[in-house]
Amino acid sequence: MKNLIIASTSTVYGLGYLEYLLPTLQEHFKNTDTVIFIPYARPGGISHDEYTNKVAGAFEKIGKKVVGLHTFENPVQAINNAQGIFTGGGNTFLLVKQLYKKGVMSVLKNALLTGIPYLGCSAGSNITGLTMETTNDMPIVYPPSFQTLGMVPFNINPHYLDPVEGSTHMGETRETRINEFHAFNTQPVLGLREGSWLEVRNEKITLKGSLTARLFRKNQTPIELNPETDLSDLA
Repeated sequence: MKNLIIASTSTVYGLGYLEYLLPTLQEHFKNTDTVIFIPYARPGGISHDEYTNKVAGAFEKIGKKVVGLHTFENPVQAINNAQGIFTGGGNTFLLVKQLYKKGVMSVLKNALLTGIPYLGCSAGSNITGLTMETTNDMPIVYPPSFQTLGMVPFNINPHYLDPVEGSTHMGETRETRINEFHAFNTQPVLGLREGSWLEVRNEKITLKGSLTARLFRKNQTPIELNPETDLSDLA
């Protein structure tokens, strides 16, 4: 049993933190009083307390209490007892290193398999894939493994960006980097544009939001997937 919202981003242009997702989250966490927040990714180097307070302000709008995982003496026990879980964005390398260091990675995976409602944004979405190797982040720390939760049978590239027509930028595009990944790896990669998310209910995976997503398979031409596409058989 799985019950996940896997979002490309926490914030879309012109709206507040998590604002575009709040109606979805109200339903997603409807049977939850308290959400455990995993702040390990620390966007911009923000402290765990500052990050948790930011998240708490957003969840307060839907009547939910937020408690940071960093405040528990035993994070493993906290995950096992959680009613709901949110992993925020930031640096995926740092997030994954901390999850392994705290002994939480496998515990989190087992908890999510029991149906605990989970929200992941950006780095928190990266870790729901098979590996974190299609993150956009700089390797500021070295995690012991790139293996992640495997809640979906592919990798995710959050904040997916299309090339800007007429741009003079000569560096690698996001598509180029995903092609580099596929030179050494076989699993599909889903490019999730900002404002899109995946809804995972048991084994059904559905693309949500108003935008298409871009699917990359090794040695195949990328394709666009429309909202409400069923990705359950993607492997």
